[in-house]
Amino acid sequence: MLQVCLNGARSPREHFHLPVRPEELAKAAADSIAAGATDIHLHPKAPDGADSLDPHAVAAALRAVRAAAPGVGVGVTTGAWTAPDTADRIRAIRAWTVLPDHASVNWHEPGADDVAAVLLERGIGVEAGIYSGTDGDHQFLRSPHRGRVLRVLAEVTDLTARGAPATAEALLERLRPAATPILLHGEAAGAWPVLTIAARRGLATRIGLEDTLLLPDGQVAADNAELVAAATRIIAEESS
Repeated sequence: MLQVCLNGARSPREHFHLPVRPEELAKAAADSIAAGATDIHLHPKAPDGADSLDPHAVAAALRAVRAAAPGVGVGVTTGAWTAPDTADRIRAIRAWTVLPDHASVNWHEPGADDVAAVLLERGIGVEAGIYSGTDGDHQFLRSPHRGRVLRVLAEVTDLTARGAPATAEALLERLRPAATPILLHGEAAGAWPVLTIAARRGLATRIGLEDTLLLPDGQVAADNAELVAAATRIIAEESS
């Protein structure tokens, strides 16, 4: 599986084609699926550009993207920065009128088990976000929901091309007891080396403007679709 992460917590000031509005997310999603992505992760945005769990923002983003990429799984973030108080995040999720197929929950953040519980209660798949350099793996392995998640998002937070591969291998080793499907990905300069490891190991992975603005050759990507096209080439090469 190749997931495209369309925007993340970035602002349009960081990239000229960062999708924010529903119609922008829809086009980016359709183009990315055409380029080879098979799943979508996005951050719904408030009018000021900040990440939001507001039911109206979530519904607008999901409706637009599903219309543009029918039949493709679409997930959203529930990161603590969207609403630092766990109770506020839970209230927002309970108020969603249009439900994503899955949502990411960062297990090093306070209230992860409670947020996961309400998502599962609503029939939404949970992607367990486990960041390197945190105790997220320990928290997850003790979680009562560890056997109920859709997959683990193993996120390598080492931003260097040199250090990210070793960090990725160490994170995978720590997650071995989870016995859960893993999506491995990196960030910034570490994004492409980690994606290559995922491809070599036959793991799901992701790419998009949330994780990196640059192509493997260091050039700024035109958009999400160009990143996805580069990723599909690497995956094909590593799996051949």
